[in-house]
Amino acid sequence: MLDWIKNLNKEYPEFWKNYSAKFEQKSNRFVVISTETTGLNPSKDVILSIGAVTVENNTIVVSDFFEVIILQYIFLHDNGLSNEFIVESKLQKLGEPEAIQAFVDFIGNSILVGHRIHFDIEMINEALYKLGCSRLKNEAIDIEIMYRKLIDSTDKPFSVDDLCQIFKVNKNERHSSGEDAYTIALLFLKLKSRLGINI
Repeated sequence: MLDWIKNLNKEYPEFWKNYSAKFEQKSNRFVVISTETTGLNPSKDVILSIGAVTVENNTIVVSDFFEVIILQYIFLHDNGLSNEFIVESKLQKLGEPEAIQAFVDFIGNSILVGHRIHFDIEMINEALYKLGCSRLKNEAIDIEIMYRKLIDSTDKPFSVDDLCQIFKVNKNERHSSGEDAYTIALLFLKLKSRLGINI
């Protein structure tokens, strides 16, 4: 049977139906995201934490943020990795299904922003597949690509640290996904202004 026929008849979880229904309208809300993962292979690695902060009307809405540590004890144990950070952190801790559902509820139909964001999205999509869901439907903006457009360059990579140095943004050590997301939000606003983007 063709995959699209399978998908047509598939019964999605309730939270995914609610999320999908939000795309009947366009959003003016940006959500800047950052993930911490066990590696760079979406099919083998897992997400350890997600941080996100809202940007609306060219302002970072610090009261509208999301940050969670995802409990991945089985993966850590099987790969001999330390779970010291997870145990000691005071941040909200959830199992992967609950964390991904809470994240999807938080982002809604917002435009997602990140640094090399397509990797973050692929990691989240892998977690969504495990829950019987489809791929994220949100539009996405990458700040590295924004900077390349600004300087008319396509080949050189630019890390978050590189961009912070270029735009004189205080890096604040960036100890968590939430702090990373806030730093990326600052860079996004600077790039948005330089490129003359008014959305």
